[in-house]
Amino acid sequence: MTAQDSATDDSAIAVSGGPTGGDTAGGDTAGGDTVRGRDATPSPSAARTGTVLAMLGVAAFSLTFPGTAWALTGLGPWTVTTCRMVLAALIAGGALAALRVPVPARRHWPGLLVVAAGVVVGFPLLTTLALQTSTTAHAAVVVGLLPLTTAALSAVRTGVRPSRTFWAAALAGAVVVIAFALQQSGGAPTVGDLYLFAALPVCAAGYAEGGRLAGHMPGWQVIGWALVGCLPLSVPGAVLALSAEDVHLGGRAVAGLLWLAVGSQFVGMVVWYRGMAAIGVTRASQLQLAQPLLTLVWSVLLLGEKLTPAAPIAAVAVLVCIGVTQRARVPATRAVRTPAAGRAPEAGDRNHPPAGANQDNRP
Repeated sequence: MTAQDSATDDSAIAVSGGPTGGDTAGGDTAGGDTVRGRDATPSPSAARTGTVLAMLGVAAFSLTFPGTAWALTGLGPWTVTTCRMVLAALIAGGALAALRVPVPARRHWPGLLVVAAGVVVGFPLLTTLALQTSTTAHAAVVVGLLPLTTAALSAVRTGVRPSRTFWAAALAGAVVVIAFALQQSGGAPTVGDLYLFAALPVCAAGYAEGGRLAGHMPGWQVIGWALVGCLPLSVPGAVLALSAEDVHLGGRAVAGLLWLAVGSQFVGMVVWYRGMAAIGVTRASQLQLAQPLLTLVWSVLLLGEKLTPAAPIAAVAVLVCIGVTQRARVPATRAVRTPAAGRAPEAGDRNHPPAGANQDNRP
């Protein structure tokens, strides 16, 4: 996004990804004092709530690959992708209509387009195509790389520059996850790998932009409007896919598709974006280091895949890395303006919203 409105949005949002995530980077204010390098660490209560929400999102996402594998037992890849979009959009659209949520301001549309392209269309389609030839264990490699990709794109997008300790721990965790997932699958490059690696920047962009937008509107509205906006594409796509691909509905295929639409595509994204708005995109993204290990556990329980004794060792190493990244300081590099002493913020001041203005990211 390079529009002027987007630049204005960035100046009114906490640099860590949400209104409770840290400092507010404001524009020029007469008589204001400039504060540089404040720590973007969220308050303890916001950090706890945001971490729990982000973890719930990770738990939901960990079932995405097994759910996709189930859905592919009776549906083609294009049918799975388009039908999950339509079903999730119907749920989101119903909630938006029931609560009479107004259409987002035009300045947010480009960001919603990025979210739609990344997490509604791109990542689901590419990973579903990959799972036609790859196992869920092998597909977990992409999740191991996703936190680093998301953090890097978020740093470019918001101007946040995580500390060296943060990057070192994140990189170490990613290496552990990648090595473990590759060891589980044999590590041989396949056609599916091309889809998986192509999905990385696509999904990371959707995560980073969704986390930024969740500072301006509730997280459920971010994914909700992205899904509804895709209906002109997903409905005709579902009709074409159903007519072109074989359909053999069974219990697993239906259960997998329903989970993808309800759990992964909507509910999981709702809590994930809200968690990112509370603790910041970069911190939340590191919680995904645990996702491949959770996916492997579900693969054993739901798909009958086998794990090696290396699993508990990798799990402990990843948890240690997550702990380090959650405690690492994330300095804000932008200048922050504060009102001069004795000067109250003016009504309508974008840089100093009134008390209670979406501070907890509620609808």
